[in-house]
Amino acid sequence: MVLTPSVPEALRWLCQATSDLQAASNDILHSCPNWVLFKVHQALEKALVAAVLCRGEAFAGHRGLMGMAQRLEAEEPELRGLVVDVQWLCDCGVDGKATQYPSYHPFPMIPSEAFPSVDEEEVLKRAQKVLVTLKDHVGRK
Repeated sequence: MVLTPSVPEALRWLCQATSDLQAASNDILHSCPNWVLFKVHQALEKALVAAVLCRGEAFAGHRGLMGMAQRLEAEEPELRGLVVDVQWLCDCGVDGKATQYPSYHPFPMIPSEAFPSVDEEEVLKRAQKVLVTLKDHVGRK
């Protein structure tokens, strides 16, 4: 599916990203860090897509969080630091697959057991920072 590039479409994606991040917040400290990380991934993915769409570029495919962050930071100087923040989040376990599928972990581990030491609150704070940065970026377009 190719998305129509426009600020209104970008704002629609940002609205869902905000909702996803709120869903992640609702799961904090409920013994399900994999779901917090997954929902943060979903929020970041949508916010990054929004930033691409507001540039007037069609979004036809997914390059991954890091790919989108690297491209945006390279083309938009005011987004300097985006890659560092997204990389930090990925290093904490923010991922769309490893948080959900047992095959991404050694047997017999499952995703709900794979992230016992993640600081969910710090992950959420950093994700909120990225979301605010991207909302501000879209707002300037």
